[in-house]
Amino acid sequence: MLMLAQMQESSHFLIIVTAIIGLMVGSFLNVVIYRLPKMMERSWRQQCAELRGEPVEILPVFNIATPHSECPNCQHRITFWENIPILSYLFLRGCCSECHTRISIRYPLIEALTAMLGGFVAWHFGFGWLLLAALIFVWALIALAAIDIDTQLLPDDITLPLMWLGILVNMHNGFTDLHSSVIGAVAGYLSLWMIYWVFKLVTGKEGMGYGDFKLLAAIGAWLGWVMLPLVILLSSLVGGIVGIGLIIASRLNKNIMIPFGPYLAGGALIALLWGQSITHAYFGLF
Repeated sequence: MLMLAQMQESSHFLIIVTAIIGLMVGSFLNVVIYRLPKMMERSWRQQCAELRGEPVEILPVFNIATPHSECPNCQHRITFWENIPILSYLFLRGCCSECHTRISIRYPLIEALTAMLGGFVAWHFGFGWLLLAALIFVWALIALAAIDIDTQLLPDDITLPLMWLGILVNMHNGFTDLHSSVIGAVAGYLSLWMIYWVFKLVTGKEGMGYGDFKLLAAIGAWLGWVMLPLVILLSSLVGGIVGIGLIIASRLNKNIMIPFGPYLAGGALIALLWGQSITHAYFGLF
């Protein structure tokens, strides 16, 4: 209770505590980013075996909590002191303590990003239940963006609960009103769904996946339908610039697959923090 009182009274203390919590959450998100796609793949393989009438292979338990974290190269079990966010990576010099295999720089980057965004969100919203809601939204966006970059998947296990949670948060006018939240969820899904089918009918190719529809539906549920044009504009602008750069870097291979989820997440983050200011400034010009 004393800590909560200090967080309420001191914005600096609130930012520091939230950033420290962000470091720990970032470490957990690294586990989710690595394990959730593998859990999905195992489930798909078992379902395919059942549909083909083949015996289902009994595999060891593998979920977010089990087994304990270990080195993928030598299976060295990660101890507590080797799992301290950022500090352990620096102390180990980015290598496994047993086999000295390089550890991906992504792990400390996710931890640092989660901490920095957490602290900024705390500064922006201040103490209150809206801060907790915003942090959950931002943490989910980080996990989804990283998973999409790695696997080009946006798991239903995150996008669908995120959408329903957004509607619940806005039942009491959190980031928008309930009416705008529900319309935002519907409009978010249908807008990309229509773009998908128009693109497919014109080119015969699939321009994006259904996970993108669900992610934008979740964003619409959290921020309301009014913010959807801004999110789509920002994500398309950044995605187009990065996409052109990747095409040039890959020697003009136009068939390169570019995940759209990270750009939707980035657009949603900007809209969450500055959406109203950007919208008011835009309409103020006219």
